Amino acid sequence: MEIFLQPEIWISLLTLIFMEIVLGIDNIIFISIISGKLPKDQQQKSMYVGLTLALLMRIALLFSITWIIGLTEPVLSIFNFDLSWRDIILAVGGTFLIMKSIFEIHHKVEGDEKETAVKKVSSFSKAIVQIVALDLVFSFDSILTAVGLTEEIILMIIAVIVSIIVMMIFAKKISDFVNKYPTIQILALSFLILIGFMLFIEALHYHVPKGYIYFAVFFSLIIEMLNIRFRKNRESKS
Repeated sequence: MEIFLQPEIWISLLTLIFMEIVLGIDNIIFISIISGKLPKDQQQKSMYVGLTLALLMRIALLFSITWIIGLTEPVLSIFNFDLSWRDIILAVGGTFLIMKSIFEIHHKVEGDEKETAVKKVSSFSKAIVQIVALDLVFSFDSILTAVGLTEEIILMIIAVIVSIIVMMIFAKKISDFVNKYPTIQILALSFLILIGFMLFIEALHYHVPKGYIYFAVFFSLIIEMLNIRFRKNRESKS
């Protein structure tokens, strides 16, 4: 537990929690839609049970991915460049984050929001299955972001747990805030491009200090908060 005495650990944890919460907004919205198709007395229970199972699934994914990343023995050689399973996972994961973020930003900027079809729910168990299946789809960018921001598995688990608990309690307020200020979500997606690029670079055996990512995240976030305050003041005066 001595790692929690290091200031950079708390910075990485706060950064990771922020990213996990923002990236989880779409997830919580679709879970709310599924739960809303059940009888009133089952809606809250289905959301909590579904999110709890989703939490356990994400932790299992974290352990499996971090275990694979620990495999550093070369398994493939391309033009005398040795690749391990760690390198392959980081390269594929980094490419996934970059492509997904670019497409998401394009949809949001163009106003062409994607609609995810939610099948009809006829029972509590089917709702839970749908919630877990949807969370699996939304989990990959969340897990890869965690891997990109820190090497400490305990920080990844804490961030995932805290973000899901926060979303359980403040889902509506967080969703309203992000919808009111969509630039926050654009900012998070931009960070994903940065993290994806960093993962790809590390797959090529170049180490990128995590401090650069943390500085970029918090500096950009402070600037965005100032912009929000500026826009509010201007609107109140007009």
